[in-house]
Amino acid sequence: MDPVKEAERIKDQIIAWRRDFHMWPELKYEEERTSKIVEEHLREWGYRIKRVGTGIIADIGEGEKTIALRADMDALPVQEENDVPYKSRVPGKMHACGHDAHTAMLLGAGKIIAEHIDEFNGRVRLVFQPAEEGGNGALKMIEGGALEGVNAIFGFHVWMDLPSGVIGIREGPFLAGAGFFEAKIIGKGGHGASPHETVDPIPIASEIVLALQTVVSRNVDPKETAVVSVTAINGGTTFNVIPEEVSLKGTFRFYKNEVGDLLKKRIKEIAEGVSSAHGAKAEVSVQDLTPPTINDPDMAQFAREVAEKYGLRHGEVPPTMGAEDFAYYLQRVPGAFLALGIRNEEKGIVYPHHHPKFDVDEDVLHLGTAMEVALAREFLR
Repeated sequence: MDPVKEAERIKDQIIAWRRDFHMWPELKYEEERTSKIVEEHLREWGYRIKRVGTGIIADIGEGEKTIALRADMDALPVQEENDVPYKSRVPGKMHACGHDAHTAMLLGAGKIIAEHIDEFNGRVRLVFQPAEEGGNGALKMIEGGALEGVNAIFGFHVWMDLPSGVIGIREGPFLAGAGFFEAKIIGKGGHGASPHETVDPIPIASEIVLALQTVVSRNVDPKETAVVSVTAINGGTTFNVIPEEVSLKGTFRFYKNEVGDLLKKRIKEIAEGVSSAHGAKAEVSVQDLTPPTINDPDMAQFAREVAEKYGLRHGEVPPTMGAEDFAYYLQRVPGAFLALGIRNEEKGIVYPHHHPKFDVDEDVLHLGTAMEVALAREFLR
């Protein structure tokens, strides 16, 4: 069984699945239609199914070793701007990150593996996960038993920063840990003509925004990598009233947990300290979202060897400050998170993830399927 030839054989089916999922996007923990379609196919092919909410754990084969392959299924609250036949038919919702492609690729792998299960010396587990986009669906799947008895796990993400068809493989830190913060600056409102009678939260919030820019440049070791971004600021309603409150929201990113702890500490200290210095009060919430995604070096090398054996183009993928809840699987089981390049300038497929015009080069999706099948085949020899 040649995984590449098998994937090429069902290339059109993978594209058809992807287009169907793309037309009917579902947000985190709403993936009822998507998971129903996936489950129906898997049952037909002989998989043993366990439902975890809108997630699916599907096993096939028997043996001492188990490899898990994971795809996420949720979409984003984005209004699609592409003019394509498979454009989202759900207003305000779009597969703007490629999870439709991930689901289709793994479904294709599931079909091929089921057809050749006698050639696998062990068990293959497919994990179709909900709510990667801010919902930490990985934790729900782990709680539901997704990693029980698993020896290794691999996941794929389509990748706009890689040329189409190239499989990106990286040892160690690949994606950043992430968290978010919210701060409410509470002052004293009043007339815009009498600022001396108020405690104006607007300049206080502005000072906090500027001060937060010094956290990375002046508190984090220059040899380390970190991000602090204020992404929302809201306050006031009209031109002549100083508001009572201003709210801030933002995110922070890191590769090392000690750097993440420093960021959380300084964000809180700055928001509270600047507010206090001006006679205002700050209510600050700083929360973790996901840990860093750190690929096991041995599993990353294994992936390289598999790609080379089957003639799949591969290369080093640079780290990114984006985040992925696949990190939770890698905290518990050796594995690697891989990338599949989809950038194709000739086709106009150049828009970044989460953009209203994001799209994927469908002609290379079968290569992701082939790699998933090859990983399982080689691991279970």
